[in-house]
Formats: sequence, structure tokens, C-alpha cells
Amino acid sequence: MPRTHSTRTDVVVIGAGLAGLTAARELVAAGRSVAVLEARDRVGGRLLNHDLGDGQVTEIGGQFVGPTQDHILALAKEVGVATYEAAVPGERVYVRDGRARRFAGHTPPDLLALPDMGIALARIGQAAGKVPPAAPWRAPNARDLDGMTYETWLRKAELTGDAVDLINIFLNSAYGGEARDASALFSLWYVSTFGDELHPGTMERGTGTSGGAQDSRFVGGSQLVATRLAEELEGRVHLLAPVRRISQDADGVTVVSDAGDWRADRVIVAVPPLLASRIVWDPLLPPQQDQLFQRLPFGTLMKCVAVYDTPFWRAEGLSGMGLLRGGSPIREMFDNSPPDGGPGVLMGFLGGKEWRKWAHRPAGERRGAVLRSFAQVVGERAYDTVDYVEQDWTAEQWTQGGPTSVAAPGVLTEYGEWLGRAFGRVHWAGSEFSPYWNGFMDGAVRSGRHTATELLHQS
Repeated sequence: MPRTHSTRTDVVVIGAGLAGLTAARELVAAGRSVAVLEARDRVGGRLLNHDLGDGQVTEIGGQFVGPTQDHILALAKEVGVATYEAAVPGERVYVRDGRARRFAGHTPPDLLALPDMGIALARIGQAAGKVPPAAPWRAPNARDLDGMTYETWLRKAELTGDAVDLINIFLNSAYGGEARDASALFSLWYVSTFGDELHPGTMERGTGTSGGAQDSRFVGGSQLVATRLAEELEGRVHLLAPVRRISQDADGVTVVSDAGDWRADRVIVAVPPLLASRIVWDPLLPPQQDQLFQRLPFGTLMKCVAVYDTPFWRAEGLSGMGLLRGGSPIREMFDNSPPDGGPGVLMGFLGGKEWRKWAHRPAGERRGAVLRSFAQVVGERAYDTVDYVEQDWTAEQWTQGGPTSVAAPGVLTEYGEWLGRAFGRVHWAGSEFSPYWNGFMDGAVRSGRHTATELLHQS
């Protein structure tokens, strides 16, 4: 049927994740009228709480925050969401080829791998320090770095497979992939974003628990921050409103969604780049920008959560954290219990090559394999679950992967300068557009604020 009516507003924001909600909040504070269109039946994007009952939750999406992530921490405080220390006292467990060893501190007890791991971290730190967070394609030797995978770059230093495998444990959860999936330039840029304007990014900050990116969690779950933002916007957020078409002309922009049409002066698109490329554009996106967005797919990641009556592992002196090698589907796991420790929750990341191996298998078989991984770390009681939940982010229609976009060789140097470039009256927001904490909650909030400021200056 022909569409004859459009709702008028100053700005349409597409996407009710942290970036879109933050941008909308800034614009409303500046006196602009705003409509936020969200395809899902909820807000939060890649933030998602799982209800444990009795008012308790655990996260099955993004969850950790830490030092130099001041934007998300300040925003959470403003909307009344507190943080608590994520790390649990106790020893960690390192599993290699089925053999489990307990250890204290941050260094896994692998005498064969550690020397090369030290060399790798020093080399990564030196190289990442030369990559500009705001423009990685301008780094020295950018084309050389972008012409090879991260694994190739690591192996050029004659590192053993042990060191590469340890790095892959981090990459498994950090971008749902392996060192062979991304360019060396992208991966070093990713490390360079683990900081802020005063603190250069470091691998240690990005991978660390206490004092690092996994330092803290939110009381009530990370999605609560998004929920509070949406409540502040008082009816401006429209759910079940996937956007199908964006048309620009000399007088404004028309946004066509399943919940109706909107007419606006400006639009902020705050959805993943690949999904943005699938909107029908009139006129078409600049071909360079469209090519870039199509080349920024998400990694592959599933979060696997087991719930218990109590966190029994704590009484045995274990923190619930484990690092696993040698074919385990879960390569990194954490105690993901609520702040008061009840019920007990273990969470493991199933990503990268392990996702490709296990995601298509029967759910019961996969559950058994995950619980076997947990049992290697905390013992046989890992099988005594009261609930088991999987969140496969590749199966989410409006995400299609996680936790962040990953660039293969050649993408950043050929198309990177188009990443955040405004397209007429259309502006971009999202953690993938941030020069700091790219792919993290802080990056999303930074980007939302930056884009709102950019729009206000131009309108």
C-alpha cells in the first residue's frame, strides 16, 4: 500500500544499543526532538541479561568494564547503575591436553610457552604503540602490516605455536576469531585502542582482570544501563521497528521502518556496519563506504552459561577462571555469579574455530562438551547444573555475530578512511567507529557522544 504519512522529528536514531541511546540522550539534552528505532523487542543491542530468578541476573552479552573506560563508567553512574569487582578470590586453573594445574596470579604455568609469550607481548606492545588509534591506515608500514594476517606477523618472529595459541585464547573471546582471521594491522590497532587520550593501549590492559578490561561488572547486569537510558528517553524509543529504507533529498531524510515512516533533518545509524550496508539506500551509499561495511563482518561467538545452587568452587579455593588448550570447546571461562554469590554461575566463551566446530552440532552434544570443559577446571560437580543457557550471537538476526567487527587483510588501508565519514545527512555511531575501546561498551558510549556532538555542530 502507498505510504502517505511520515512522523516528523529533528533526528532519527537507528539502533537502541549503547551508542544509539547515548546519542539520543545527548541530542534530547540539547533540545532536539528524537525518535529511536530499534529492530528488536528490547533495548541494549549486544548487551543482554539472563534472568536467574529472585531478582538476580547474569549477562549473556557484553559485561566487563575497567580502567580508562571512563565514558561508560560515568554514564552508568549517571543512570544509577553501580559496579562491583568481577574477579573472585582463589586460584585459577590452566588446562593443557586434559591436564589441569592450579595457579595464582596472571601467568599460566607453562614453562615451554612463557618465554615466547613474553617475546610476543613485547613485540605487540612496540608495534601497537606506532598505530594511531584514530587512523590506523596511517601507521608506519601500514600496507605491509595490512597485507598479512596477524598469525603470519607473529610467526615472522619465529614464535612457537604455543605462543600463538595463547594469544588465540584471548582473540577467541575478544573478537570471536583467531590470529589467522584478521590482518596484522587490524589486530595491532585493536590493541592500540585499549586506552584513552592519556594512556596508550596495551595488551595487558586489554586482557587483564583486576586493573584490566575485565576488572568490573554492573550490579543488575550491563543491559540495565541501556534500560535506564531508554527510560530517560520517555517514549522516544520504538521497538520492533527495523529500518528498511533511508532516502535523502535536499530538504531532509525519510526513514521507512516496519513501525512507520519518519521524516527528519538528520539520521544517526547506530547498527553494525554489515547490517547498515543491507538497508536500501537512496541515493546509494558511496561505493567505497559500502565496500568497507561489507568487509567488516562480526566474529563468531557463543556464550555458554551453567547455573548452580551455589558457587561451590569458591569453597575449594578456586576463582572459577580457567584457560584451556588442546581442543577444548571452551578456551576461557569465568565465575559469572551475581554480586552476592548466589546462585553460582560459570560462563565460558565458545568462539572462533571452536564455534565453527561445535555450533552446528546437536545442542545436547555441545552442552556435554561445555560441561566437560567446566569440570576440568572446577571438578565433577560442574555437571550438577540447575540451568544451562547458550547465547549464540551469530543466530541473532539484528547482530549476526560478535563481539565486534573484524577486518581481514587489505581492508583498513584500502577503505579505512571511509569508516566514520558522514554521508550527506547521515551520521554513524557504534563501538566499531571509536578510536578507543573499539568493540567495547566504552567505545559505543564514546562514539554516541562524538556523533551527537558532530551532528549538533553541523545542524
